Amino acid sequence: MNHIRNFCIIAHIDHGKSTLADRLLEYTHTIKVTEGQMLDDMDLERERGITIKSHAIQMEYEYGGEKFVLNLIDTPGHVDFSYEVSRSIAACEGALLVVDATQGVQAQTISNLYMAIDNDLEIIPVINKIDMPNAMPDEVADEIIDLLGCKREEIILASGKTGEGVEDILNAVVERIPHPKGDENAPLQALIFDSVFNSYRGIIAYFKIVNGVMRPGEKVRFINTKKEYMAEESGVLKMDMIPKKELRTGDVGYIVSGIKNAVEVKVGDTITTVNNASDKPIEGFEEVKPMVFAGVYPIETEDYENLRTSLEKLQLNDASLSFQHESSAALGFGFRCGFLGLLHMEIVQERLDREFNMNVITTVPNVSYMVYDKHGNAQEVHNPSSMPDPTLIEHVEEPYIHATVITTATYIGPIMTLCLSKRGELIKQEFIAGNRVEIQFLMPLGEIVIDFYDKLKSISRGYASFDYHSAGFRPSKLVKLDILLNGESVDALSTLTHVDNAVTLGRRMCERLKDLLPRQQFDIAIQAAIGGKIIARETVKQVRKDVLAKCYGGDVSRKRKLLEKQKAGKKRMKQIGNVQVPQKAFLAVLKLDE
Repeated sequence: MNHIRNFCIIAHIDHGKSTLADRLLEYTHTIKVTEGQMLDDMDLERERGITIKSHAIQMEYEYGGEKFVLNLIDTPGHVDFSYEVSRSIAACEGALLVVDATQGVQAQTISNLYMAIDNDLEIIPVINKIDMPNAMPDEVADEIIDLLGCKREEIILASGKTGEGVEDILNAVVERIPHPKGDENAPLQALIFDSVFNSYRGIIAYFKIVNGVMRPGEKVRFINTKKEYMAEESGVLKMDMIPKKELRTGDVGYIVSGIKNAVEVKVGDTITTVNNASDKPIEGFEEVKPMVFAGVYPIETEDYENLRTSLEKLQLNDASLSFQHESSAALGFGFRCGFLGLLHMEIVQERLDREFNMNVITTVPNVSYMVYDKHGNAQEVHNPSSMPDPTLIEHVEEPYIHATVITTATYIGPIMTLCLSKRGELIKQEFIAGNRVEIQFLMPLGEIVIDFYDKLKSISRGYASFDYHSAGFRPSKLVKLDILLNGESVDALSTLTHVDNAVTLGRRMCERLKDLLPRQQFDIAIQAAIGGKIIARETVKQVRKDVLAKCYGGDVSRKRKLLEKQKAGKKRMKQIGNVQVPQKAFLAVLKLDE
């Protein structure tokens, strides 16, 4: 146990942590690095250049004539995947805090750092990309010293590209990070921090042993779900899974026990043995709270069961995804899914398409609201269409967030304007180092889920970083905005919005839908309504055949007769005709400003 070190890499998105992980694997001769970001094994991760999943891998390193086992967990950097980071931190004793020498400390760096400090992790600060021509190692070192209160000589200068400083990092991991603490003779307690689905072997759980020893062939119990299985195989994670005769306290590994049902493996659960069982689960693991909700519906109705199975398998690999059944008059049967943010939603949609070949329609994303009725009863509403009647509502509360934006002084003005236009309240503003500013706002979550992040990046030319955490619910004047097509409400397009924005939003949605809906052989009236009051209207004109083409000259009554006949036919068509809403229309609401 004294020769084991468990550590993770935390950083803001695009600060080079996956490239640095490649160099560590190369230096310890764990694998031959044939292409960049070896741990990012999903096509989607490679294409976008982001880490979506945490990846665990074991390295062996010789230091001072002794062999050490280093378990590395590479984590995502985007704010939407902070849940993955929290799970990795729970399985480690130390963390490498990687900061880009060209960009300095960013919002997500601070957020992940506080998470690691709360878990009592030993922090090793690393300044990466020092080989870049515009690197500012001294200024960035000052920022890290302000943040951590460490000494300048404790900060390691490195480059993931050239491999500079990699040996220093490995030495620091051995010297500074404490070995795992635990009792090998105690009953087995292993914390599950991830799981994957394998179509041949069932569900494979990844864990870290806190106490005791695990051996294949023993009967194991999952404490929270109270299910028992035979441990068919267990071992350590390198690029492939390597079976071992036994795993001891402090080891990070995997277990295969032929589990077929996705519900039976919960990330954060504790594994113990049946013969010498521990009755206490490992504490300190948080349940994930979804921030953004959207309806996911199969394009073909008969694919409903396939979609359920696909979501269950995806949930195994992504524990932060939650879903429940829902139905819509416009789209049929589907699921209400909870996501951590818009990028997370986009990634899930993309993975459903690539990994499970599921074509889905996603409705307009929204957040959950607390609705209080006249009797004082509270109800959590995730879907605007399930809002109670307005006459029964006493008041509605919406979720607020504590947002932190870090930027250079040049962009303070436009960022302030953006945040205030999204109903934000300024809490504080302070200079960190040089001309970098940290601005804190209290904002409604509903205002940022759609296009806030994109706008922030464009007005700051990419120089602003953004992070947020929940700040509870606050009362707000919210109204339900319905979209009607020919008098019929389309529940999938309804949205909850602040009373001040309702009229503008209604007009913009009607204008956008007018451009997107295909023309029919009858007029389509597009209306935006709040309750029974219509606040905006647009009309998609019908496609008409020129019935007067054959009338050249002649009496006007002949022309009128033909037009009246056409009019009666159009009226009959309107009664039986229905309007098909394309997928683009559901996404149009997201991009109203374009």
